[in-house]
Amino acid sequence: MSKTMLFSAPKNELCPQCGAETIIRSGKHGAFLGCSDYPQCNYIRPLKQQADGHIIKVLEAQRCPLCLGELVLRQGHYGMFIGCHNYPQCEHTETIDPPDETSIGCPQCKQGKLVQRRSRYGKAFHACDRFPECQYAVNYTPIEGQCAHCQFPLFIEKKNKRGVKRFCASKACGKPVDTGNACEP
Repeated sequence: MSKTMLFSAPKNELCPQCGAETIIRSGKHGAFLGCSDYPQCNYIRPLKQQADGHIIKVLEAQRCPLCLGELVLRQGHYGMFIGCHNYPQCEHTETIDPPDETSIGCPQCKQGKLVQRRSRYGKAFHACDRFPECQYAVNYTPIEGQCAHCQFPLFIEKKNKRGVKRFCASKACGKPVDTGNACEP
């Protein structure tokens, strides 16, 4: 079925405002259900109902440790997570896949470790596990070592068409690391 036929096909639902048929329409935010008598009637509703706050599945075998309610699998901005069904009264959440911890210490606060995290768009980055006290983050893969120019204790690895190159992770320095440099691990 072509795209134009799909969007002009009636949904066999009647418009609650005027009683005309509703059809699937396409807009800048995606497909939606709209009245076929547009522009006389401007009724629209989203096709995807986001009922129960993005609940994907109810986990019957597990209970919330705070309120003993059911735990549910939810979809959020940053991916899937387990949360209490009684949200917002109970705000218990659990991560499904804990972040990968590296053995590299945070160069800014010198107390935390760098862990891999994902942005809301799915891009991986490394940040200090003491967030929000320490807000150090780097978008590339961190490598232990000391820069010969500024003595910063961290390198980053950038990949491009010509291969992999290492640079100083300090924003003030950012110089490339010579592969023959003795200070490199």
